[in-house]
Amino acid sequence: MPYRRLPNTDQARLRALKAAISKGALLRPNELAFSQSTLLQIKAFYPHFEQLLNQYQDNRDRQAKVGKILAEHFRAARLYISHFLQVVNLCIARGELKPSVRAYYGLDEDERSVPEIGTEQQLLSWGKQLVTGEEARMATGATRIYNPSLAMVKIKYAKFVEYYNIHKDLLSTSQKLMEKVSEYRNQADAIITGMWNEVEKNYEDLEPDPRREYCSEYGVVYVYRPGEKAQEEGSL
Repeated sequence: MPYRRLPNTDQARLRALKAAISKGALLRPNELAFSQSTLLQIKAFYPHFEQLLNQYQDNRDRQAKVGKILAEHFRAARLYISHFLQVVNLCIARGELKPSVRAYYGLDEDERSVPEIGTEQQLLSWGKQLVTGEEARMATGATRIYNPSLAMVKIKYAKFVEYYNIHKDLLSTSQKLMEKVSEYRNQADAIITGMWNEVEKNYEDLEPDPRREYCSEYGVVYVYRPGEKAQEEGSL
């Protein structure tokens, strides 16, 4: 015996609600298998639910697009910052700079390796220290470092920070929308359950097969359990 199954995706929820609205548009109130109050509730709820889902999907699409751009700027900024610190170490090795300049960048005086920059948070931190430190060093009248220059490092780092903040805002918006979508899903499930109950109640005096056929016209979904359909066909 097939059982009734509620929609388990947002698109399936929209289809179930739209099927009810379509029936309401085709039939007179006294012919409809569910109440007018339920129809009005569905009509009021459907456009808001659909709009919210579209907003959420649009934000997720933009988030994914910005995420790809952010990844590109992350790689570029990390490369420039790492190269700048490598040049500093080479200048120290050649005796052009004193080891003490490493302190400007938040490094130990004897630290000869470039710090690990594998995450966005590490890049934010080291980028800020490098820019602030090099500006402080230059304020003393010290010799400029080139290839890459501080100006190029700042450009690459600023672009990374810009897209990091945009992506962060989009993530926050997606989270808020997701919470709202979850609330609307619960409302949709409650409305669909109530409407389907009314429809099945309206056809409860019919035999199982025609009852399911009529109910299916209102969007009610019935599914067979594993092996059930084969057994039923074999009995015919």
